[in-house]
Amino acid sequence: MIRAAFATLLAFAAAPLAAQTPAPAAPSAVPDYRQDSAWLCLPGRADACGRPLPTADLNPDGYGPVTESRPAADPPVDCFYVYPTISRDPGPNSDLSPGIEENAAAAVQFARFSTVCRTFAPVYRQLTIPRLQQALAAGLAEEQLAPDFDLAYRDVAAAWRHYLEHHNRGRPFVLIGHSQGTIHLTRLVAGEIEGRPVAARMLSALLIGYNFEVPQGRDIGGTFLSTPLCTRAGQTGCVVTYVSFRAGSPPPEGALFGRVATPGRTVACTNPATLAGGDAPLESYWFAGPSLTSSPSAITWSAAGPPPALFLRTRGLVSARCVNDGQVGYLAVTVNADPADARTDRIPGDVAIAGVPLPGWGIHLVDMNIAQGDLFRLVQTQAEAYARRSRR
Repeated sequence: MIRAAFATLLAFAAAPLAAQTPAPAAPSAVPDYRQDSAWLCLPGRADACGRPLPTADLNPDGYGPVTESRPAADPPVDCFYVYPTISRDPGPNSDLSPGIEENAAAAVQFARFSTVCRTFAPVYRQLTIPRLQQALAAGLAEEQLAPDFDLAYRDVAAAWRHYLEHHNRGRPFVLIGHSQGTIHLTRLVAGEIEGRPVAARMLSALLIGYNFEVPQGRDIGGTFLSTPLCTRAGQTGCVVTYVSFRAGSPPPEGALFGRVATPGRTVACTNPATLAGGDAPLESYWFAGPSLTSSPSAITWSAAGPPPALFLRTRGLVSARCVNDGQVGYLAVTVNADPADARTDRIPGDVAIAGVPLPGWGIHLVDMNIAQGDLFRLVQTQAEAYARRSRR
């Protein structure tokens, strides 16, 4: 796991950073998750996941009215989120004082799930972007980063155990991760959930933006021993996973995402809009505010003028289908461009260095956005199916 994680995350090290003095090594003791300050998101709090999200529809003829997405009053499900590599803190691991990066990631990727579940997101000492930059410059072997990954995982595991003991109370739950967050949640499922009684309450694990392996032509085996991919509506105890690429730019040779080295395996792909397979339009939620990423250029969202809200919803602007061809697997995303309407004919998402997209990353920066509406509708369907079975 560490070897693969190193290869996947190292490209972040090329992002431009101001010169920084490395911080002292982080202490090994895990955070005290009894303290509210150790959580980026907790239910009922005005934090990154508890505030209204101003949202407007991006329509072919312009913008719709601005509405606010608000947390549900009493959702029957919990969602446990681990955010991606985002910290620019100095040193190998981030500190426990979340900044704008962590809060922005939670708001953009996770906060909207509060419409269907209680939101939990621990602050954790993740492997930082500066550490990856240092590794690249020094030519460090991936094994030398193992302690940094392990420290981050210990925090995530400790937060999970605290959540189970003090917050869960037998409720069904969903795990949600992206990039480094998916790496840690994958390890968590394999070590602390799969094959244990708690697995019966897992509606799904949304393990987005990182290679998840299955045997070619199968939906079980590989990364997990007994937890299958989600393949039908209402199925629970399963995995939703994909890495997204533009349909015209599939994973090239040597790509960080979308290709596996093991013969007989492929990168799993589940299309949140059509679990059974095929092509389907997506319900997307885009962040229309100032970019905190390395996407190469700004998007003109509509000829009607600047966006009236920080978030925009599109239905059918993009569509997607899963592609599996031998050891290659990915979600192929197509922009349904129409020069005659006011909407943008291109979408963001590329990881870029000096304005040049890295083809092996696909549209990694919007993995969670392109199908966010489909993802939380999927969670809602799973919650309803779980409730029906519980009443029998």
